[in-house]
Amino acid sequence: MAIERVLLTKTGYKRLSEELTHFRGTVRPEVVQELQEARAHGDLSENAEYHAAKEKLGFVDGRIGLLEDVVSRADVLDLDAKGEETVVRFGATVTLVDMEDDSEARYQIVGDMEADIDQLRISTSSPVARACMGKEAGDFIEVKLPAGVRDLEITSVLYQEDPKLT
Repeated sequence: MAIERVLLTKTGYKRLSEELTHFRGTVRPEVVQELQEARAHGDLSENAEYHAAKEKLGFVDGRIGLLEDVVSRADVLDLDAKGEETVVRFGATVTLVDMEDDSEARYQIVGDMEADIDQLRISTSSPVARACMGKEAGDFIEVKLPAGVRDLEITSVLYQEDPKLT
């Protein structure tokens, strides 16, 4: 059975690798220390600090496992090598104009592990990204959102590592 690859941008790979290093080298040792200190307080059956530290360690170990898995299966895409590609695919930064109110929004389309709406990175599984895939600048799309249907125009498509979205 083939290993399923996880598509990441270079920027996303770097961020996840740095998070893994931080969790392994800083967060986990701190939580282990908390656990040891709580264990020293005596009776473990009624020691809330011990149980909280144990639960926290479980979360940290789970996050480390997830990050190790994703980083080990990463297929890193060099967006700068995409050149003048005009079709919206993974990694594209798209500028969209809402046809109703002329508001403009700009998003980079990334995988689930990189998605961060605060950084204007949306997942390929989001309604907006799914509607954009395969389209080009000048195309119109209809997106069904919880707030209703929106008609949008794709005004630009850009491939560039860590584009300044704001």
